[in-house]
Amino acid sequence: MADQSTSSTPETADKKISGERLREALKIFEFVKPYRWSLIWGLVLLFLSSMVFMIFPFLSGELINIAQGNSEYPYTLEEIGLFLIMVLIAQGFVSYFRVQLFATVSEKGIAAVRKALYEKLISLPIVFFENSRTGELVSRLTADVEKLYSAFSITLAEFLRQIILLISGIIILGILTPELSLIMLATFPVIVVGAMVFGRYIRRLSKQRQEELANTNIILNETMQTIQVVKAFTNEFFENFRYGKSIDETVKVSLKYANGRAIFTVFIVTILFGSLFFIIWQGAVLLRAGEIDAGKLVSFVVYTAVIGGAIAGLGNFYTELLGAIGATERVREILNEESEVKVSETASNAGKKLYGDIEFQDVQFHYPTRPDIEILKNISFKIPAGNKVALVGPSGAGKSTIVQLILKFYDLQDGKVLVDGESIQDMNTTAYRQNVAIVPQEVLLFGGTIRENLLYGKPDATETELIEAARQANAWDFIQTFPEGMDTIVGERGVKLSGGQRQRVAIARAILKNPAILLLDEATSSLDAESEKVVQDALDKLMEGRTSIIIAHRLATVRNVDCIYVIDNGKIVEQGTHDQLSLMEDGVYNSLAKLQFEQVS
Repeated sequence: MADQSTSSTPETADKKISGERLREALKIFEFVKPYRWSLIWGLVLLFLSSMVFMIFPFLSGELINIAQGNSEYPYTLEEIGLFLIMVLIAQGFVSYFRVQLFATVSEKGIAAVRKALYEKLISLPIVFFENSRTGELVSRLTADVEKLYSAFSITLAEFLRQIILLISGIIILGILTPELSLIMLATFPVIVVGAMVFGRYIRRLSKQRQEELANTNIILNETMQTIQVVKAFTNEFFENFRYGKSIDETVKVSLKYANGRAIFTVFIVTILFGSLFFIIWQGAVLLRAGEIDAGKLVSFVVYTAVIGGAIAGLGNFYTELLGAIGATERVREILNEESEVKVSETASNAGKKLYGDIEFQDVQFHYPTRPDIEILKNISFKIPAGNKVALVGPSGAGKSTIVQLILKFYDLQDGKVLVDGESIQDMNTTAYRQNVAIVPQEVLLFGGTIRENLLYGKPDATETELIEAARQANAWDFIQTFPEGMDTIVGERGVKLSGGQRQRVAIARAILKNPAILLLDEATSSLDAESEKVVQDALDKLMEGRTSIIIAHRLATVRNVDCIYVIDNGKIVEQGTHDQLSLMEDGVYNSLAKLQFEQVS
């Protein structure tokens, strides 16, 4: 279920890296497969640069031996210094290309993840979004993907680097100074166990912090999307308090997270430095006894510091990798959701043109999110192609549900919806929806230009087609009054246009789509009388020759349709023309008509 896929609990954050989790997480590498050679060469250069780095501690000790005249090798200080400069230059070149290669993998690979995630989201069914919160989905596309970016660009490389330094350092120490290396290795298990204990605690706090951040994002998104409601109800104080409280919770968890990391750092630093000073003391004892030379002691101290840093780094990067694995799981949960449509088909698959015969056969339906409430109960009706029908009835009767089923937003529990004699469930969803257009009560326009919003109906429309559609929708006159004309910015959700102007842009958009089936959901109910007249005239032109289904509370707008279906409590209780239904003295439609027309008079 989608609600499971978009929720997360602290328990899921505290899982160990099991083989199954790791295998699942590694599937994210399919996105970097096209750049695998960049990754492979980056890893090779990472290994080389790490090994080159391990030369420096040895040369540091050798410099001391040469200065004291105790060196086993026939080199001068100047020759060693020149060699160090050459090594540094080589190290710089290797590091530069390594960073470039990893940047290629991370930037292009994560770009592929973002594209795939966005493509998946827009291809998912309406049910998924009803079970999800917008803020959490946005968090998946931002925070979780950013964690993956950090893992690919920095964390993974540095984690491997620390492992290489740790292993190579221990091997070199075992060769150079076996006595001191045994003392150093005695502290290793203590640090590892401590790192594991603290790592689990920090991981849990990191997950809680991510959840609190997601909650603040949810509140922010909800407030921005409903800012007009917030202001209309003067709830700025309430929303500010709600957001502030969420931020305070985030800070509280973040401080606990920081405190945990601080304790972890203190633990590592104390153990490491304590061990380091103890080992130096032991080395001084061996040096005094003549069992090692000063150069080896210096090399040992530097190698020990490198190994200590690697252990400390592994603790940090291990935690980061766990976070990345968690982010990978959350991203893949969405990627593994079953798509409703194939996005690639939207642009290319025009499908066959439908005539528009619609038939409902004993349709029973309840919303997946409300299985206990049956919305439609054995609904059956037939609409011949080109006919105009109206759905009227009280709120909650099931009118909008019928429209949503025609749009194929949901699967039926029982019955069939047929178009041209074929069940729409058997049709390609993209090809089918290209034959359907809707003009809703609340038109939502995109924040670009009028032209861009019109082209949503037909992306390849010519300028002539745009102007003609605007004329038919009675929109061209007001568009011409704007200095920028078609290139006028409408603002977010179309706020810079009036309600009537938005409706006419939506109608022009539907005209460009040239659908066989037209759905009008209270398209004029929120308009004033003057705007309603202009919009209704545009709608009449749009409905010519198309199967049109009109949801209306204003019965005056549906007097001339071919058939009116009166829906009540999920059933068709009456059907007929306006004149026929008006003759039914005790009918639902007649009661509604009397009530409305008496109010108008």
